[in-house]
Amino acid sequence: MRTRLSSLAFALLLFAAIMPAGCRRKSNTFVIALGDNIRTIDPIGSPSVDAASERVRTLMFNSLVKKNEKFDYVAELASNIQRSDDGLTYTFILQEGVKFHDGRPFTSADAKYTLDTVFSSNFAKSASFFEGSGADKKGYVKSVEAPDSKTVVVTLTKPWVGLLPNLVPIAIIPKDSYATQKDHPLGSGPFKFLRYDSSQQVVDLEANQEYWQGPANIKSLRVRVISDTNALQAELRSGRVDIAPLPTNLSPDAVKSLGEDLNLQVLQFNGSNVNLLTFNTASAPLNDVRVRQAIAYAIDRESLIRDLLLGQAKIAHSILPEESWAYTPGQKYSYDPAMSKQLLDEAGFRDPDGDGPQLRFSKPIIFKISGSSGAARNYASVIYDYLKAVGIDVSIQTAELNTLFDELRRGNFQIFYGQWVGGNQDPIFFKDLFATSEIPTETRASRNRSRYSNKELDALLEEAVNTWEHEKAFPAYARIQEIVSRDMPVFPLWYQANMVIAKKSVGNIKVDASGDWGFVRNLTIPK
Repeated sequence: MRTRLSSLAFALLLFAAIMPAGCRRKSNTFVIALGDNIRTIDPIGSPSVDAASERVRTLMFNSLVKKNEKFDYVAELASNIQRSDDGLTYTFILQEGVKFHDGRPFTSADAKYTLDTVFSSNFAKSASFFEGSGADKKGYVKSVEAPDSKTVVVTLTKPWVGLLPNLVPIAIIPKDSYATQKDHPLGSGPFKFLRYDSSQQVVDLEANQEYWQGPANIKSLRVRVISDTNALQAELRSGRVDIAPLPTNLSPDAVKSLGEDLNLQVLQFNGSNVNLLTFNTASAPLNDVRVRQAIAYAIDRESLIRDLLLGQAKIAHSILPEESWAYTPGQKYSYDPAMSKQLLDEAGFRDPDGDGPQLRFSKPIIFKISGSSGAARNYASVIYDYLKAVGIDVSIQTAELNTLFDELRRGNFQIFYGQWVGGNQDPIFFKDLFATSEIPTETRASRNRSRYSNKELDALLEEAVNTWEHEKAFPAYARIQEIVSRDMPVFPLWYQANMVIAKKSVGNIKVDASGDWGFVRNLTIPK
């Protein structure tokens, strides 16, 4: 027995010796898990923008502007935002009492330096502030001025409602600090940077005790990337991870199973990311709106959500989240196979043999999905059965993601299953998805992959995106959603819920529909 115990002790010591240092838990350190790799800790200068890096950024930095729970743009480091009547000048009055992590006070010179750095670079976050390309590339921003220590004035070359949305991801940094930000981020946010192990994908932070909105309850915070599904479940069950917000790498079954652990809690919040079918409206028979509507009536979304997503989603009636200030549901589609068959009959695609084996179309409709998504394959196979039941045959084809996006740009599909993450939070997204000017070409990968064109809608989109006041823009957006839901260039399926798994001892977990990590500052833990 002594020999066996000695062997076990040796094995445990050996495991501890070979376990990567980045995975060891520091005492009293709160651990939050991420499912996707952190590509950069550079707050403004990364060559690409990814969700995982942005979540970590929000722990350490503030911006002039943020999104509120209705996905409207409101002041953050700015206390007030004023727009001139001609739409060319935005004046930001800055918050009082804000300090950076090294103790220096935040002033307009820091905001001007940050914005000038972004606008004069080729950072990924800079691209949205320009239109055109090559010799035709022009900036929307004419100048950034700091007339006094608490005022920043941004002057545009022409009226542009995209300024505030594009300022949200621009982290404000101290003047003349960008050279060191890439290795040692320094901001004004609720947590201070300590260290980053890129090989182990671990970021260590500590609470900013002088945070201008009050210090966080968590004093020591570690962000760990755990991309492997089995590893994440094991770490949650063992208690080595305190919370896993929005664990995109866990299946609904895995989340449900973790909810049965007596030491864990599983919370569900409304989400904003929308899963949808995109129809190629230029490809017969989907060029007939009645066929597109028939497909919508043929799919039982309630059953899909109940049986495949285990209730971890909500039916979508628009690409906009319900929390948006601009949301209206438009025309709704419930599961109605009889209506589906009637519409197909009216479109001239009658069932040739009643309930017999012959289907309505001479060849199957091409249904493209990502080959790397197991969830997409599951959803597509169920949708296949629903459509076959009303006489529509589909051929499910998978492709690698880059190949798939190229085929979408070229129009080499008829139905595509996908998800929009983040972009659909802003109603301006309707122009990206449905304006005639946004139909992709051989040389331009625009987002109107449905190739939908409607002159009435184009005029409404121009009116809406160039209207600053919400109360004036809302009627236009309501009409836009009515037209889009009627003409069905896309069929919104559901909003994926924001799921959170945490120890039962973690309190005050409140996640808004955006899924942003702003809630981390307010989490409570036993003392």
